[in-house]
Amino acid sequence: MLIAPSILAADPLNLGRDARRMVEAGCDWLHVDVMDAHFVPNLSFGPDTVAALHRAFPEVPLDVHLMMDNPEAYLRRFAEAGAAGITVHAEVPGDPAALLREIRALGCRPGLSLKPATPVEAAAPYLPLCGLVLVMTVEPGFGGQAFMPEMAEKLPRLRQAGFAGLTEADGGLRPDNLPLLVRKGLDVAVMGTALLHAASPAEDMAAIRRLGA
Repeated sequence: MLIAPSILAADPLNLGRDARRMVEAGCDWLHVDVMDAHFVPNLSFGPDTVAALHRAFPEVPLDVHLMMDNPEAYLRRFAEAGAAGITVHAEVPGDPAALLREIRALGCRPGLSLKPATPVEAAAPYLPLCGLVLVMTVEPGFGGQAFMPEMAEKLPRLRQAGFAGLTEADGGLRPDNLPLLVRKGLDVAVMGTALLHAASPAEDMAAIRRLGA
């Protein structure tokens, strides 16, 4: 089980401090949600934030999730900023296959994300191009939403469809709902509030890893 704290839940005035707290607690990745106020109704980070995180924590892979209408215009900028993986949405206009190929050509792990209403079947043509599939367990756009347990069923469906890469989930993940996701085959847990606001994130991360042991 890989643990990827989401910096969307960090204090905006102390983002570096909060990210360092997660790194020192032993996280595997840092997850960066990039929102454009068009694809989802919120604004968040850009390439400069990714570059700053990469400079501060060069040893920590940055997992960049693009919730954007036009990700093709920014793939190179995020790759050059230091993203280890770039995830785009299956629902964006255009050609997801071309996006995934370009992400890999830029030296990053290509990922595809599915909104709650998007079935696994919609991603099936692109799975051979993916290193990761991100299952959204809330409607993307804002942190702090309630986890949708029925989304966990997408994880075994991805395996049944032949996907052999990493499965990731994001949205309302907490220690009490993680066992369900682990049973369904989760590889990477994206956690915002549950970790960024935790009293003892290192202890919580250790407990989460025991779930996947």
